[in-house]
Amino acid sequence: MMIPNASSISSYGDLNLSLRHLLLNHHKVLASPLFSRKCRRRNFRVHSQSQKKEMQIRKFSPVLEGGVLSENGVLHSTEWKTVPDIWRTSAEKFGDRIALVDPYHDPPTNMTYKQLEQEILDFCEGLRVIGLEPEEKLALFADNSCRWLVADQGIMATGAINVVRGSRSSVEELFQIYSHSDSVALVVDGPEMYNRMFETFHSQARVRFIILLWGEKSSLKSGEVETPIYSYKEIIKLGQESRTALLHSGDARRQYTCTAISSDDIATLLYTSGTTGNPKGVMLTHKNLLHQVSTLWDIVPAVPGDRFVSMLPPWHAYERACEYFIFTHGVEQVYTTVKNLKDDLRRFQPKYVISVPLVYETLCSGIQKQISTSSASRKFVALLFLKISLAYMEARRIYEGKCLERNPEQPTHLAAFFDWLLARIIGTILWPLHALANKIVYSKIHSAIGISKAGISGGGSLAPHVDRFFEAIDIKLLNGYGLTETSPVVAARHMNYNVLGSIGRPIRDTEIKVVDAETDEVLPHGSKGIVKVRGPQVMKGYYKNPLATKQAIDEDGWLNTGDIGWICPHHSRGRSRHAGGVIVLEGRAKDTIVLSTGKLSFDVEITCYIQLHKLTDQRRLGAIIVPDKEEILVEAKRLSLMESDASELSKQKQINLLHEELRKWTKDCSFQVGPILVIDEPFTIDSGLMTPTMKIRRDRVVSLHRFSREFTNRINDEEGFFSDATNTCAGLPVLLKPILFKLAEEDL
Repeated sequence: MMIPNASSISSYGDLNLSLRHLLLNHHKVLASPLFSRKCRRRNFRVHSQSQKKEMQIRKFSPVLEGGVLSENGVLHSTEWKTVPDIWRTSAEKFGDRIALVDPYHDPPTNMTYKQLEQEILDFCEGLRVIGLEPEEKLALFADNSCRWLVADQGIMATGAINVVRGSRSSVEELFQIYSHSDSVALVVDGPEMYNRMFETFHSQARVRFIILLWGEKSSLKSGEVETPIYSYKEIIKLGQESRTALLHSGDARRQYTCTAISSDDIATLLYTSGTTGNPKGVMLTHKNLLHQVSTLWDIVPAVPGDRFVSMLPPWHAYERACEYFIFTHGVEQVYTTVKNLKDDLRRFQPKYVISVPLVYETLCSGIQKQISTSSASRKFVALLFLKISLAYMEARRIYEGKCLERNPEQPTHLAAFFDWLLARIIGTILWPLHALANKIVYSKIHSAIGISKAGISGGGSLAPHVDRFFEAIDIKLLNGYGLTETSPVVAARHMNYNVLGSIGRPIRDTEIKVVDAETDEVLPHGSKGIVKVRGPQVMKGYYKNPLATKQAIDEDGWLNTGDIGWICPHHSRGRSRHAGGVIVLEGRAKDTIVLSTGKLSFDVEITCYIQLHKLTDQRRLGAIIVPDKEEILVEAKRLSLMESDASELSKQKQINLLHEELRKWTKDCSFQVGPILVIDEPFTIDSGLMTPTMKIRRDRVVSLHRFSREFTNRINDEEGFFSDATNTCAGLPVLLKPILFKLAEEDL
């Protein structure tokens, strides 16, 4: 389909009219199965000059466009009511300061705050020109980039609702989300993604138009489909022409019924990761997201000029909320990829990194591996300093009163004093050595990875050994907690109250309680139970799923997170005197394992032990292991299990070696590791076994390996393998559900 020349159209009204005449004159378009009758009636209606013009409804963000589209052309308030409102304020405050650096797309892009605001306004107007109407759903299937942000905010600014997902999701999943959300059109990453989706969407979906964020239309698959396809630049140009016409038209506002977008309007539909089943569409309002924008500074005190590195999927609630927040403080954001992260940390030296635990675990293991492969003297010095720093930090946590304690009983004054005194003495002795380690060893690590202020971890459980490691090398990790259903942050550790092992305290305006799973009664601090949350960030509900919404949110507005946790009791003395009120998570309620002793255990607890062993890369499903082949060979040769010149170890010997080593590592635990399944192919995003946020899709792993004869035989041979477990999934024990693994090369 040919796209109209926007420069030949003199006004916004003429532009809309010309576009609609053009679309109507293409009878093939209207005959296409991709266009519903409803779409034709509502979006391609044409009136002759003699007919009375129908007033069009036009929604707008009160601050972003209020001065142009309000009745008298005056901006009545600077209070944000919608997410796009932040851009006018930021453009006025930070103007020519760099907002975005996107070095890996073609063309590479740097954008100032003023340019970003104008780009969003142009994209928003371009969407109106091609027929997007308020409250319609527009699917945005693309990856992290400056254009993703422009598209996201442009869609919101029209009053429409964006439905977001990444390009690495399967076509089946994308089609399911598109259909379930009632989306009317598509914004996709580029030609490669379009070509992958072409057949399914062409034959089964109704798509009013398609927009390519990157690439050229000449690279698209040819076909008989007549759906209009626009490039990003074409939408921007249409928007620029229309905005110019609107500004120069004296009666432009009389052509429309202009209505401000409400803070309670739905801004976006986010489909949950679906690690245990089909995803659900979470409805988040502008109010939900603005709560995050206004409160996250308490956790991350960003200032103009700070640099953040962004690599997570932008459609994920965690990354998304953080992005909106940082742009209200004049921060420079650098887009990177998993592949380029290591180099970009050194190149850009960010003040902050926002990422999932897996990234910090990978950095931790990479640093430790570099130490272990260095010369004997360097290795000895580095490991000695690391042990000293770990001991120093533990002593400091004690005398600063930042240790976790479940016991509601306070220690006596005398016991608390001697505990403090001993820790203070140890800390005083070790501090000079820790300072020396900082200068000799850790400074090199700092220069390699930056993160001079803090790393922010969220979206998963942070392993204790990773937490302690970064504390020891003087890199602050702030662990947070939230759900897609809560926009997402509900609690986080603060710069000055960074209690290791916890998720911190509730953020502003947020309530958290722990209740009994059966009676729903509130439990005292220190008691384990179900964590419930209430606050302005809690979702509006699940799209087209009132039953699931009712099950998740009670009549008083409390959201059941499904997580097991406890709240640290308040003490006025002792090693936990400054830790009162922080929340500690133990695991998911559905992942609870009941041992034969009656003790409850969680997959997080079990895998935290297993992940420490160097021979394993990935684990899941009691236990499925992707071995680290290099480490396996080194260990096998050390134990004389193979010849020194051999290059491969048999699968059975690998299993025996792994099994014996894991038994040693868990001998002091309340559980034992039984039969294991060794596989060669790692869990990856592309294989569909990981979500784009790097979580294992448990149901798919179970489905893939449930009929493994090797694993089934070993289970039958070893009845002792977690015979104390009660969880089953399709007849296969689901016992070790690991959350820690090293990224495969294609994902790192």
